[in-house]
Amino acid sequence: MTRLGYQIPNFTYPGVGPDRLFEAIAAQARAAEANGFDTVLVMDHFYQLPMIGTPDQYMLECYALLSALARETRTVRLSALVTGNTYRNPTLLAKAVTTLDIVSEGRGQLGIGAGWFELEHDSLGFEFGTFTDRFEKLEEALQIIVPMLRGERPTLDGAHYRVREAMNEPPPVSRVPVMIGGGGEKKTLRMVAQYADESNLICSFEDIPRKLDVLAAHCERLGRDRGEITVTGQVGACIAPTREQAEAELTEGLARTGLFRDQAAVDAAKARFVWGGPDEVAERLAAYLDAGLDGWTINLPLNGHVPERVELLGQTASALLA
Repeated sequence: MTRLGYQIPNFTYPGVGPDRLFEAIAAQARAAEANGFDTVLVMDHFYQLPMIGTPDQYMLECYALLSALARETRTVRLSALVTGNTYRNPTLLAKAVTTLDIVSEGRGQLGIGAGWFELEHDSLGFEFGTFTDRFEKLEEALQIIVPMLRGERPTLDGAHYRVREAMNEPPPVSRVPVMIGGGGEKKTLRMVAQYADESNLICSFEDIPRKLDVLAAHCERLGRDRGEITVTGQVGACIAPTREQAEAELTEGLARTGLFRDQAAVDAAKARFVWGGPDEVAERLAAYLDAGLDGWTINLPLNGHVPERVELLGQTASALLA
């Protein structure tokens, strides 16, 4: 299960074009594996997200990328954080995750969510629908994908998907963990309690205790042991050997995004990151454990292209879990 995940959300690096891009990504995955991370996760998007960069910045298709990273690594689990359910038919997704598990020799993981990036859907021709539509689709998809990953042949005549005795051969090498991302209390956390092995919370730090209480309540109502579910929090970080270096790299990285036009916007963006030297970052990360989480999925969108920063983050965070 994921306790220390390294997410790669950004594929636009200074001086790196398409011909050198995969090696820059693989170097991060190898550094993560060598320094305590148990899972490497990548974005499932086609345009860059508005809080990280402009839509035309680089983005790779996640399952092709994860399968390539399977040959660059040996021990880390591999996952999307998280798959947008709206981008693939559930049976295709089950086959993609199974293939990832096979080529990685048992290290595949399914991370999934309802999908939310409307610009991407409208531009590329994916049906977006309403909020309700997307969560209905997610639940139907889970009723297809999870049984297929567990060796069953599901039949479903749903409002959005229809399958009949859907086969998945060959089966996965391992029992593929299912992680659901998000923090919605009525729908997302209920589906975590009903279908998932892991929850990746996306919420403010102050909201973590309430989200955990809500998850526990869903588990109790469904007869699920809450202790069976690993809960991580998504954290954006910027770490360097000193606080001064971290602040400089944070400031330079925010400038490269082209998003922040004045100092107030820069200051607001900085506040969303856990940043500083190793001691400061460790103190901030430890607070998430004190709040009740089992670990983190951490990304370095601004300086993760420097493998030494991934190494430092892994050493810093893994020491908290020792």
